[in-house]
Amino acid sequence: MEKQEIFEKIKAALIEDFDIDEAKLVPEAKLYEDLELDSIDAVDLIVKLKSFLPRNIDPEVFKAVRTLQDVVDAIYNLIHSESK
Repeated sequence: MEKQEIFEKIKAALIEDFDIDEAKLVPEAKLYEDLELDSIDAVDLIVKLKSFLPRNIDPEVFKAVRTLQDVVDAIYNLIHSESK
């Protein structure tokens, strides 16, 4: 799965499950400030994303994410580290 596909899946989840305006969903959008997600929303998003990940997500991986692109990169790295 490539980064653009991951971004599209995350974007769809944010629109569908969190009612976030699509115009706000750009790679540099900050999860907490721009998208107004709180820590519970972040957990809900991770649960939603588990469906297309090869294994469980280590919460430590997501402690450093701040932007939508950070989430895409973290998921991409999880997927591709599994396939090596």
